[in-house]
Amino acid sequence: MVSTSTAPTRAALEPWRDRLRHLEDVTGPVIVACSGGPDSLALLALAVDAGLDPVAVHVDHGLRAGSDTEAAFVASVATRLGARFHGERVTVEAGPNLEARARDARYEAIERARAELGATVVLVGHTADDQAETVLLNLLRGSGAAGLGGMPARRDHIVRPLLGLRRAETAEVCTRLGLTPIADPMNDDRAFRRVQLRHEVIPALEQAAGRDLVPVLARQAEVLRAESDFLDALARAAWPPGDGTAPARALAAMPPVLARRAVRCWLGGLPPSFDEVERVLAVARGDARATELAGGRRVRRSRGELVAEQSR
Repeated sequence: MVSTSTAPTRAALEPWRDRLRHLEDVTGPVIVACSGGPDSLALLALAVDAGLDPVAVHVDHGLRAGSDTEAAFVASVATRLGARFHGERVTVEAGPNLEARARDARYEAIERARAELGATVVLVGHTADDQAETVLLNLLRGSGAAGLGGMPARRDHIVRPLLGLRRAETAEVCTRLGLTPIADPMNDDRAFRRVQLRHEVIPALEQAAGRDLVPVLARQAEVLRAESDFLDALARAAWPPGDGTAPARALAAMPPVLARRAVRCWLGGLPPSFDEVERVLAVARGDARATELAGGRRVRRSRGELVAEQSR
């Protein structure tokens, strides 16, 4: 498809035109998850320039006054850049884990929009800085190699084309296009652990290391992600489960390293903790009859098979 970008826009995007990644086999139309911040606006402009026929999808969580005006702003920018616009609204109740629950609601709404609009993939604007923060967050949570691999560049319908760009570069794209992105106050609220990492922990680590750590962490994530994906493939091949059930004895006989990965691959969804995986393996060995997992899930043993189900 021929790009609809104007000549001035194309000139402004010249330094970043060839910096999008993981789009080799992607065709339009695509969804661009667009909050109105610098990362998503830059991604929208670059997707238009690349001829991907993007639809800017804005999700209003209703978490702060005036959020409806943000949707109008994204719609106006989309029109200016030559993209379509689609708005979604979700309800996220106040309470613990607000950031995670808002994220889950946002992705569900975006996936609904993708299916409704017939888009091939969803592009999200995570940068190398976001990847570095994710690696450190997962380290603090005690994640294994998969967590230290950060966010995948592509999984299912989600693609992250900006993982090779820095946050400062997306801000520069907006400046060159004459856009004033929306400032999300949550990005400065240090009650959120990611914000603490961004403004306190990473600067302190960089001062101690005497270097910019974002490229280091992003490169480490890329290497560990590839290794983790390879080991996951080995685990699936060694223990191919059925639909909701899996042979217990075969799992119990596997080397622990592959067995743990096989359990994580089998359960999918919310990644189980190390303790949860060990409890599932105990069920496979026959040391326990069943175990409860986070998210209302349960694994039990029945006639030599492991059965994964929602708790009643």
